[in-house]
Amino acid sequence: MAAYERIASDLRRSIRDGQLAPGAQLPPETQLAEQYGRSVPTIREALRLLRDEGLIAKQHGKGNFVRKARTPVLRTNDRHQWEKDRVREPKEQRAETGATEHDTGLTVNDLVFHAAYGEAKADKNLAELFGIPEGSALVERVYRTRYAAERAPFALVTSYLIRDLVADNPELLDAANEPWPGGTQSQLASVGIELDRIEERFVARPPTPEEAEELDLPAGTSVIQLRKTSYDINNRPVEISFVTLPGDRTELLFTTPLERW
Repeated sequence: MAAYERIASDLRRSIRDGQLAPGAQLPPETQLAEQYGRSVPTIREALRLLRDEGLIAKQHGKGNFVRKARTPVLRTNDRHQWEKDRVREPKEQRAETGATEHDTGLTVNDLVFHAAYGEAKADKNLAELFGIPEGSALVERVYRTRYAAERAPFALVTSYLIRDLVADNPELLDAANEPWPGGTQSQLASVGIELDRIEERFVARPPTPEEAEELDLPAGTSVIQLRKTSYDINNRPVEISFVTLPGDRTELLFTTPLERW
């Protein structure tokens, strides 16, 4: 094991044992070099390892600090049935909680929510996914939800609806009505659309620079890209979402009941 790896291992142990608490500042590089009897470049290599692992973060002009743990997200495949079951609940009851609260254990008062709506035309990819002509009018919805004590959102979400399918309810075209009690399934139910199934496709990839900045990702952290397609009981794709999830704090859990022999 190289010297910088041994130093990183020792500092890592101090962080995980709580000797260096979240938010604590590490000693200056020169002090660490003296403590371990190594050169400053060796110390910098050790610190680089810890930054790549997301254990510390460097604040320019201040030094290196132990990163505070982010709120974890557990995304399960029962969340969609949970949302559908709530569609017929009273509005006041639906407003008490939502999918983010379901995934994090937080309450609605813990969260900061932002939604922006716009008009879009279906490009070739979206037209094929929806099964509609290219150029068809869509409602583009951008969502960001974060824990009030943190600055980064839980995910980057862009959702599309076919405008003609939802235009009968003008409230579905206005972001001022967000957060909608009960979420997307309740929105669709307001124009008579019942969902039959939801298909989710996941891939892992490196983040773009913009995604890494907005999600405040440690260096080297991947994102999980989700494409969610909602089908109604007539087998029509009625909503498509692209969700970018941070790989350092998102866990995916899928439970599949199996038929017995």
